[in-house]
Amino acid sequence: MEAKAIATSLGGDRVLIFPCSPRSSFVFTSRLSSLPLKRASIGGAVSCSGVNGLTRWNSIVSTRRLVPVRSINSESDSDSDFPHENQQGNPGLGKFKEYQEWDSWTAKFSGGANIPFLMLQLPQIILNTQNLLAGNNTALSAVPWLGMLTGLLGNLSLLSYFAKKREKEAAVVQTLGVVSTHIVLAQLTMAEAMPIQYFVATSAVVTIGLIVNCLYYFGKLSKTVWQLWEDVITIGGLSVLPQIMWSTFVPLVPNSILPGTTAFGIAVAAIIMARTGKLSEKGVRFVGSLSGWTATLMFMWMPVSQMWTNFLNPDNIKGLSSITMLLSMMGNGLMIPRALFIRDLMWLTGSLWATLFYGYGNILCLYLVNCTSQSFFVAATIGLISWIGLALWRDAVAYGHNSPFRSLKELVFGP
Repeated sequence: MEAKAIATSLGGDRVLIFPCSPRSSFVFTSRLSSLPLKRASIGGAVSCSGVNGLTRWNSIVSTRRLVPVRSINSESDSDSDFPHENQQGNPGLGKFKEYQEWDSWTAKFSGGANIPFLMLQLPQIILNTQNLLAGNNTALSAVPWLGMLTGLLGNLSLLSYFAKKREKEAAVVQTLGVVSTHIVLAQLTMAEAMPIQYFVATSAVVTIGLIVNCLYYFGKLSKTVWQLWEDVITIGGLSVLPQIMWSTFVPLVPNSILPGTTAFGIAVAAIIMARTGKLSEKGVRFVGSLSGWTATLMFMWMPVSQMWTNFLNPDNIKGLSSITMLLSMMGNGLMIPRALFIRDLMWLTGSLWATLFYGYGNILCLYLVNCTSQSFFVAATIGLISWIGLALWRDAVAYGHNSPFRSLKELVFGP
């Protein structure tokens, strides 16, 4: 039966008259607080008491918050190890408009991290080009190709992590890191500062990795191929991480490849057990998350390695650039709000650690040895504290929490 309008009693003397609307893709959630009358209709879905049944032909009726639910359209979505958007947290406790706005802003912040990260790598690329054109190949030997290679592998692993989570902006940041680092490695190879066989192997991995992630993101890749790729980066990450940690403390510890080979054997065994059904479902999910965590730990180890170097050779800190450290702090800091908003503990841990200990930590060291001005240090400190405070406050507003610390509690322990 076609009707032009419906009159609904809201209790007391209030009556709400509204037109029939298209079918809605919103669902009712029981934990949500009631809305003012003027916001009782969202996206054509209206709520009221006294309606017993909700059918696909009727408007959804509730005076409580209506939360959009992401539909599962592909096999890769339904089998994902990560929560869908409606599982990231309960936005119903905050105003829906504010939730959507902060969702949009955090995505923009995450995408904006490309700017400082590009500015970090671009000067090195330009300098290398100038030295190559001048025939000064020796100057490129100062760039550690092994460290650059480690960073590239970390970017590639995190690219797969964010592609799987459909975090477009973060995936673009990691793609930029992979491409820019590969350019530097190509320059080092041209200067004979990196063995060509390693560069050829690295180029093959990078090419395959970019193609696989692109196809998966757009739903053009089979689940079997994606799972195989995840196994490869998991084994690679678990093998490289312990070796990097061990090598940091050489010559205080013997120079050995034992940590890497041992971790390689453990990683292969874990993958085989997971794929042959020898592990529980929880164990399989844990193995699936290892590639993202190992990549994050690689980047988290960078400030530890830098601080250890500063401790052994305090004079070396004078070679650090305060602007470079500021750009690093800004790039990682811009991703903190998004990681907190979608309740991604791994992402937030890595971003916060790099912001505090790599970016700001080195700025503090530079200030203590009088390599940067007091005004620069104070401005960086105030900016960092204000940014983290803003992220916590706006997240609490978006989710309707009374305290910003509840967001951190949900991040660690769940809603």
